[in-house]
Amino acid sequence: MQTTLSRREFLGRTTGTIAVLTAASTPFPARAAAPALPEPSPKKLPRWRGFNLLEKFTRREGGNPPFRERDFEWMAGWGFNFARLPMDYRCWTDPADWRVLREAELKHIDQAVEFGRQYGVHVNLNFHRAPGYCVNPPPEPKDLWKDEEALEVCARHWAAFARRYKGIPNRHLSFDLLNEPKDLPVADYARVATRLVAAIRAEDPDRLILADGLRWGNQPVPELIPLGVAQSTRGYQPMRVSHHGASWVNGQNWPTPDWPLRLREGDVWDKDRLRRECIEPWQALEKQGVGVHVGEWGAFNKTPHRVALAWMRDFLDLWKEAGWGWALWNLRGSFGVVDSGRTDVAYEDWQGYKLDRAMLELLLAG
Repeated sequence: MQTTLSRREFLGRTTGTIAVLTAASTPFPARAAAPALPEPSPKKLPRWRGFNLLEKFTRREGGNPPFRERDFEWMAGWGFNFARLPMDYRCWTDPADWRVLREAELKHIDQAVEFGRQYGVHVNLNFHRAPGYCVNPPPEPKDLWKDEEALEVCARHWAAFARRYKGIPNRHLSFDLLNEPKDLPVADYARVATRLVAAIRAEDPDRLILADGLRWGNQPVPELIPLGVAQSTRGYQPMRVSHHGASWVNGQNWPTPDWPLRLREGDVWDKDRLRRECIEPWQALEKQGVGVHVGEWGAFNKTPHRVALAWMRDFLDLWKEAGWGWALWNLRGSFGVVDSGRTDVAYEDWQGYKLDRAMLELLLAG
């Protein structure tokens, strides 16, 4: 059952050391030292919980903004301890030469890592668009899975990050190689992942590395076990619920969903099916000594709010039962808890932003 907090309890929810003030407070109040983060290993990840932050998600004309300290303050104050940064390599790359990295943009990432350390939030760096591959359009000029130059450049970028952040403890920082590799031959993925892991470990042998599952993050990859990396899954199934109304997957043509979702006779998505299809295959991988984390999940703002919450509650129950952490896509925006743009939510003012309190309380309980 969803927990309901009084306003005083809600605003006072903290990690134990960082004070959360009311909407009238100053942006960055004085704070004590951040709480100690748990120690991770590739074989067993902590139950990190948090959000994806999108400042470098895709290249913007005129440059991308830095990450926001306020986001880390909010997350930590509410009781979350994980931020995944899905990033587009073009943000920090010279447009004339994809081998040349631009220091000014890299300093934005340095700052985010430092915000994480200050607020007790683990930072996970992910190449959402890597040299040679992205799940989103437009396609890359060269194919990471087939082209040697693309693979060499991608490895070069990861080596630069490994060199840059060497010495930062794994409890504060991890790398996520590639966002959602498509439905491709396992051998191709293993070959590319092996090369990228080698490039990282040549600079920083002990860095904690995660690899997304195949088929857009949904399929565990036992073939990567020899690399000694953890793996990241997704929480978007069924897409008819999570992406209802989303034009990039033709979701605007899907009927309004309910939960459980009945597609046709004998074809029903419910909590038991989530367990069978989205949990048990990854538990089998975990039994082979691989840590598991849910790197992305959430429901688009066109999914009816009550349906989204019911579906989210079932996933949260299952992940809590499994002992896995997760990162909602996103904190601010159309899948998030702040400024999501939903039309069927009574938002609460939160420091000048629109807060989906019901969703936040559900996440806090999960």
